[in-house]
Amino acid sequence: MNRILAYLLGMALLFLLSTCDTVYAQNLPNQLKVPNFQQTHSKTNQTQKSSQKRPNRCAEERSGQRIPKPERNRLDEGKGKKVAVSGKRKKLRKTTNTKKRKRKTNSEISDDENPKPAKQRGGKKELEVKTERIDDIPLLIGVMVLVGYQRIIDKHIPSHGNQRNLSWGWTAIIWLAYILSEGDHRKVALREYVRGMKNVLEQVTGKEIDNLDFTDDRLAILLRHFSNRQWWIKIENDLSENSIEVYELPKKIVRCDATTVSGYHKVVEGGIFQFGNSKDDPNRPQIKIMTGSLDPLGMPLATDVVSGENADDGLYVPVINRINSILKKSGVLYVGDCKLSSFDNRLHIKGFKGHYLCPLPNTGETAKKKDEWIEEGLLLDEKDKLIRYTVINNKNKEELKAKGYEIERQQSGVIDGKEKKWTERVLIVNSPAYAKQKEKGLEKRLQNAEKKIYALTPARGRGKRQITDESELTTAVESILKKHKVKDFLSYDYEKEVETKTKYVGKGRGSANREQKTTEKIRYQITNISRNKEKIENEIKKYGWKVYVTDVSKKRLGFIDAMKCYRKEYRVERIFNMLKSRLNIAPFFVKRNDQVKGITHFLTLGVRTLTLIEYVVRRSLKKDDSELEGLHPENPKKLTDIPTSKKLLTAFSKITLTIIESKNSVIRHLTLLSQLQINILERLGLNAATYTRLEIKQSTNILSE
Repeated sequence: MNRILAYLLGMALLFLLSTCDTVYAQNLPNQLKVPNFQQTHSKTNQTQKSSQKRPNRCAEERSGQRIPKPERNRLDEGKGKKVAVSGKRKKLRKTTNTKKRKRKTNSEISDDENPKPAKQRGGKKELEVKTERIDDIPLLIGVMVLVGYQRIIDKHIPSHGNQRNLSWGWTAIIWLAYILSEGDHRKVALREYVRGMKNVLEQVTGKEIDNLDFTDDRLAILLRHFSNRQWWIKIENDLSENSIEVYELPKKIVRCDATTVSGYHKVVEGGIFQFGNSKDDPNRPQIKIMTGSLDPLGMPLATDVVSGENADDGLYVPVINRINSILKKSGVLYVGDCKLSSFDNRLHIKGFKGHYLCPLPNTGETAKKKDEWIEEGLLLDEKDKLIRYTVINNKNKEELKAKGYEIERQQSGVIDGKEKKWTERVLIVNSPAYAKQKEKGLEKRLQNAEKKIYALTPARGRGKRQITDESELTTAVESILKKHKVKDFLSYDYEKEVETKTKYVGKGRGSANREQKTTEKIRYQITNISRNKEKIENEIKKYGWKVYVTDVSKKRLGFIDAMKCYRKEYRVERIFNMLKSRLNIAPFFVKRNDQVKGITHFLTLGVRTLTLIEYVVRRSLKKDDSELEGLHPENPKKLTDIPTSKKLLTAFSKITLTIIESKNSVIRHLTLLSQLQINILERLGLNAATYTRLEIKQSTNILSE
């Protein structure tokens, strides 16, 4: 019994001592805090030091002075653990905190005696650092503002009373700048990007930017507006006119062409995704994009988006009409492929005093006359009377690019009830490179056909199927010749092989008087395949010849100049290449028809911006007879006078804006611009202030509209 009482008494004393130590530790002044984490948790050493330096608490209480409560250990604050304490301890903490709040308002205590922490209570930081990667965003927005993108879009797309403060124009160019910089047209990615670029976007646009301005729903509404053909035509027309006016672009040549873009979409009746003659992926449904671009920069002037089953022929007239209304100029030369050369299209162009240059398809009347034109060309070539187009190649040798001749013929048609007559030039042209390519193709087809024909009749063996019917063999051979288009160039021989076997009827050994049975096995064997050399040589002579038509006078466009002009048809193809590569139009991250049309129209504005940047810089370099250095990281000293838009925009990578906010000041630091970057900005009609003004907090737009 005595032992139990002694044990309980010892436990009570131990509890009282631990409680006194806890209260004492809470009331220690800041100056007596243990400076080291390990010392704080060392039981033996801490107890000894505390007993040696412990002050007279009763004397302090009598003097009316309170020892301030030490700050909590921040290492334990973020763990989110709750520690259960007794009611007496809670009451003690409450009293201490109340007196501490009163002590904060006491002006007699100096700042040295009660220093402020680096982080205030409530989570507000006195020092905050933000970094925003801006790269080419100010440049892209600057070019678009200079042309008037946001003003024109706001002019033609109406807004309603409940719309957010940021207009459709500013929403469009911010999204477009993101797409051009990141190559990502997904709506879901934009909101987070804007949240991290808030300061820069507000400085560049002079508008209050909120990530709610770029939600999926709001961007979907914007694309629906862009799919409205009436609004889109007005926007595109005004943008084209402004671009030509701002940068003084030439208005002499326009190139027209169409392409297809495939998608993983369902084919429904009346839908925009349909199967058709594909230039992309024939196994998937597609849309068709028809565009007309301004030469030589390749900037889209007018774009139409139609369902994938439409033929190209009927898409030229609507686009040409729109371009004619934009340029408002007679004598413009329209260059296109053989789909443009239909008589109706040529007659339509002549109706508004335009000109055309295009190849004729090898069909109809042209196919009948082409052989005569080629024969005439071969005779002139033997007499060395063809016009020759040559260049000096990389090996400093003269290289023949094309040769040919031209004839004239009269054309006439009815336009608005009136007969229209004009003189048309027919250019019969031979390209040695094209002829060589066609010859290689013929040789490859001949070899493939020979290989497949021989494979029809393999040698006897296990698993080797033999042809036993003559008609089956001839049908298979003719099918191969037709498939590879070599019917007139190959001939073949075959023979019938008969294998005779005689055996006794029934089972058992044979004898002289036993009945016998004779069986025959028939197979056909290809013995020889020969080439008709004379026909092949005659065919090769025709290779490389193409027929072009134009109504442009010889004074404006001679034979060689016409060939040079058509050979630059790749410029319009670059539009499609940018859409499918840099802007990643496929796969489409939208489903509805209006969204597909809207995003396609929207991305063509991106192509317009890229081609404009590239052309203006190249023209400026050519005018000054200078070159840019530093666009190629692999060779920093390499000079170029024909930089691509990709290289120009990449030159602005790794530019950041750092914002340091303290209680009383804001410091904004921008990565120092290089001389190359300043040079590019100036050639685009901008200046270094497009970037440097980001270091100054402003409330107005830093870009002139």
